[in-house]
Amino acid sequence: MTVDVLAFGAHPDDVELYAAGTLARLASEGYATGIVDLTRGELGSRGTVEVRAHEAREAARILGVKVRRNLKLPDGELLPTREARLKVIRVLRRYRPTLVLIHHWDDRHPDHANASRLVTEACHHAGLARIGTGQPRFRPNAILYYMLPAHSTPTFVVDVTGFSEVRRRAIEAYRSQLHDAASREPQTYLSRPEFLDHIENIHSFYGTLIGRAKGEAFYMRGIPEVSDLMGFALSQSQSRFR
Repeated sequence: MTVDVLAFGAHPDDVELYAAGTLARLASEGYATGIVDLTRGELGSRGTVEVRAHEAREAARILGVKVRRNLKLPDGELLPTREARLKVIRVLRRYRPTLVLIHHWDDRHPDHANASRLVTEACHHAGLARIGTGQPRFRPNAILYYMLPAHSTPTFVVDVTGFSEVRRRAIEAYRSQLHDAASREPQTYLSRPEFLDHIENIHSFYGTLIGRAKGEAFYMRGIPEVSDLMGFALSQSQSRFR
């Protein structure tokens, strides 16, 4: 099968935290969506690889994604090597997504930054006929970057107000990573009691930029073309007027 949208994350749960509402919205509109985790998160301070794989499958079910893959690249050593690029190229040529989502490159986590470079390079190289994988060459139409740094202005924000609950349930599927007062495992950024509220605040902030309750922000290199100017104008809500 092929998919319309393929979202890549360095670790299981990365996509859910910043793009789950968009994937849920696209699935509700009839588009086939998929998630590819580049690593198994084996260096995570909490949980196990097996538990996290189960949580990823449950999150995928909640979001209605058609495909969930894990490329089993090394956590903590995720680098844009030739071998890693070929793994991503094979996935791109297999599922042939029109749209690819991946981390923004400006991130303090090395795996996130390297994932961005890896997938961006693979999207280009997947279109080169002389890179042989036994598959027809293919190149996605567009790459969107999520998990924007605080100083970055989004290219656009997707209204995910109607999908806030499903996004939260997908995030909460990762119980091993989130706050649990009874857990004796090491505390992490995600396991703090206020973490989920912090994520909601981020989406609320982006929502205010478009006059909505919740939004997910994306950055796109280059200037997007508007081929249907009137359709674009009609999609803009007059409710923004004060």
